Amino acid sequence: MKEDKGNAKQKDMQQNTSDAEGKTMTTNQGLKVNDTNNSLKAGERGATLLEDFILREKITHFDHERIPERIVHARGSAAHGYFELYESQEKYTKAGIFTDTKRKTPVFTRFSTVAGSKGSADMARDVRGFAVKFYTEEGIFDLVGNNMPIFFIQDAMKFPDLIHAVKPEPHREIPQAASAHDTFYDFVSRTPETLHNHIWVMSDRAIPRSLRMMEGFGIHTFRLINKEGKSHFVKFHWKPLLGVNSVTWDEAVKLHGADSDFHRRDLWDAIDSGQFPEWELGIQVVPEEDEHKFDFDLLDPTKLIPEEMVPVQRIGKMTLNRNPDNFFAETEQVAFHPGHIVPGIDFSNDPLLQGRLFSYTDTQLSRLGSPNFHEIPINRPVNPTHNNQRDGHMRMTVNKGNTAYFPNSMSGGCPHLAKMAEGGFTSYEERIDANKVRARSESFSDHFSQPGIFYRSLKDWEKNHVAEAYSFELGKCNHDYIKERMLWLINNIDEDLAKKVADNLGLKIPSKIEKPVNQAIGADDDGKKNEPQKRKDYIEKSEALSQTHIKADSIATRKIAFLVGDGFDAENVGSMKEALEKKNAVVNLVATHGGKVKCSKGEMHKVDAALMTTESVAFDALYIPGGSKSVKALKDSAKAKKFINESLKHCKAIAVDSEGEELFDETFGKDFKDDDAICINKKPADFIKAIGMHRNWNREEKAKMIPA
Repeated sequence: MKEDKGNAKQKDMQQNTSDAEGKTMTTNQGLKVNDTNNSLKAGERGATLLEDFILREKITHFDHERIPERIVHARGSAAHGYFELYESQEKYTKAGIFTDTKRKTPVFTRFSTVAGSKGSADMARDVRGFAVKFYTEEGIFDLVGNNMPIFFIQDAMKFPDLIHAVKPEPHREIPQAASAHDTFYDFVSRTPETLHNHIWVMSDRAIPRSLRMMEGFGIHTFRLINKEGKSHFVKFHWKPLLGVNSVTWDEAVKLHGADSDFHRRDLWDAIDSGQFPEWELGIQVVPEEDEHKFDFDLLDPTKLIPEEMVPVQRIGKMTLNRNPDNFFAETEQVAFHPGHIVPGIDFSNDPLLQGRLFSYTDTQLSRLGSPNFHEIPINRPVNPTHNNQRDGHMRMTVNKGNTAYFPNSMSGGCPHLAKMAEGGFTSYEERIDANKVRARSESFSDHFSQPGIFYRSLKDWEKNHVAEAYSFELGKCNHDYIKERMLWLINNIDEDLAKKVADNLGLKIPSKIEKPVNQAIGADDDGKKNEPQKRKDYIEKSEALSQTHIKADSIATRKIAFLVGDGFDAENVGSMKEALEKKNAVVNLVATHGGKVKCSKGEMHKVDAALMTTESVAFDALYIPGGSKSVKALKDSAKAKKFINESLKHCKAIAVDSEGEELFDETFGKDFKDDDAICINKKPADFIKAIGMHRNWNREEKAKMIPA
C-alpha cells in the first residue's frame, strides 16, 4: 500500500518529456529569441511598435490556431494502434489488409459524439462516431461508422435537415448536445425513416460506460471484390473484447457535472496504463445473387442484417496502444472519408453512402483550408504517392521536374498508370440501365419492422430504459401535437412501449394522424408508393441486438472506490487491493479528506480522491473495509452515505468487510443484503465475480425507492 515514490517520479518525468527539451526558442523562421514576454515598445511605457515581427508572428499564429470545428462529430477522442488479420479472406476480396496475415497495419481511431459542439460534455445521449483510418500498403482505407449499425436517414439529401433539426434551436442556441427539444421531434415525427436509429438512441447504447466498451459499425453495405472480379456485399462490425456496457441516465446526468471529460479521460488513462482496448473486426457477407432475398433492402442504411440471418465472421483484431502526442495535430486534424478505399473494396448504391462520397471531401476543404489536407502528417498514407497534382494552400511536397501532366514524354511518361495486376484500382463493373429520376425505391418504405425487432430483442431492464428515455425526451417538447405524432409512430413499433410512454406523458395514443407522416417524397408526388408499410414481424427477436449479447468476464480497467477514513483496516484493504489488481482493476482510495490517510498499522497512504472532489458515478464498484475509527469518520459524513446510496441505486457491485457493515446499515444498504452483487464479509473472488456482471439490473426496480 505504500506509495512507490521512485516509480511516481519516473512516470512524471516521462509525461513531461518534450521534443523541445534542451532546445533554444526560435521564431518559425529559425531566428533565436531571447525575450518572448515583452513586446517592442517606444520606451518602457510607450506604444508598441508595428515593426515587432516576433510579436506579430506569435499573435498571428495564436489568432489562427483554431480551425472551424466539425459540423457533426466535433467532440472527439482518438488513439493510435494496429490491426492484425486472423485468416485470409481472399475468397471475398483482394484487399491486402484482408488477405495478408503477416501484416500489422497501423490505424488511427477517432470516437466522437454527433450533435454537440467541440466543448460539449462526453455523456450526452447521442450516437457515437467510430472512425478507423487504416494505413495500408496500398493506400488509406477509412472505415467511417458509428456505434449503431443503422442511420437516421436513407438519402444524403436529408442530412442537412436532420442536423439542423437536432442542433441547438437557432433563435436561442439551446439545448446544447441534446435531442430533447421540439425541432428534433418535429422532424422525427414527420420523417418515419428515422425511427430505427432513433430507438437505438433511446436505448442504453447512446450512453456507453466507456468508448472502449461499445460496438462499432460501418453502417453501409459495401462490396468486397476478389481477384476473379466476383462481388460480395459486406457489412463491417467492431466487437469490443471488454463487452458492451452502459451507464444509467441518472449517472450520465451527474457525470456531466462530476467529469465532463469522462470518456476522453477513460480512454487516455487506459492506454497510458498499458490496458490497451481491443476490438475484433467482423464481417457479414452476402453473395451478390442473394441481394434481394431479404424482407428489407440491403441498400437501405436504416436497416441492419440480423445476425441470425447472416452470422458475423470475426476476421481480425484492432488494438489501440498509443495516445496522440498532440490533440490538435492528430485528433482534430485527422480527415476521414468513406471514399478512401483500396483495391478489393468498393461501394454499393446506398444513397446515403453515395452522398457522403461528395460531402466528406467538401467538408475537409472547408475545415482544413486546402486540397492538400492529405499532406498533414496524421492523414498521410504510409506508401509513397506520385501524381500530377500541384500547388494549393499549404503545399508541403516539393515536386521536382518540369512536367505535371499526363501523358508526357519529357519525363518518360511518369508517373505511369498502374495495371490491375500491379494493384491498380478499378471500379466494380456493375450494369446500370435506369431512368434519371429523383425518387426513392418502394423497398425503402418499411420503417416499423426493424425498430420492433430491436425493442423485442431487449432485456426487460433495457426496455424500461427505452420507455424512460422516450418519456424524458418527449416530456421536454412543448407542443402536444408533436408528442401525439410520436406516440402514433411508437405505437406502430410496439403497443406496450407506446402505452408506457403515453402514461408517463399523460397523453392518449391517437388512432390516426391528421397531418401526413411521410415527408420523404417530392412536392408533386402523391406519396402513396412511399407511405410507411405496416410492421412485418419476419423475425421475433435477435439476441445480438441486446447489449448483454457481448459479455466479458474481465474486470480489467474497472475503477473500484475504496471508501476509507483514518484508521482503515490495513489487512482488509491490502488483500482486496491485491486481488483486484491481479485482475487489472484500478483501485482508488476515496477518503474523507485529501492528502494522505493513515491505516490501522500507522502507515500513510496517498488519497486518490477526497469525497468532496468526486462522485460515486465515476466508479464501477464500491468497497467498504473495516476499521472502527475509519467507519466512525465515514458515519459522520453525509457525502459518504450519499456515495453508498448512489452506488446501490445504480445497481453496482458493493463489498463490505467487518465494521464496514455498520456504515452500510446506516444507509439503504440494510434493505439489499440479499442482493447477488452485495458481498458482506465474503471473499475477494465473490466481489470480482459481482463486478464482472457490470450491474445487477434485477435490483433496479427496488432501488428506485432510494432518493436521487
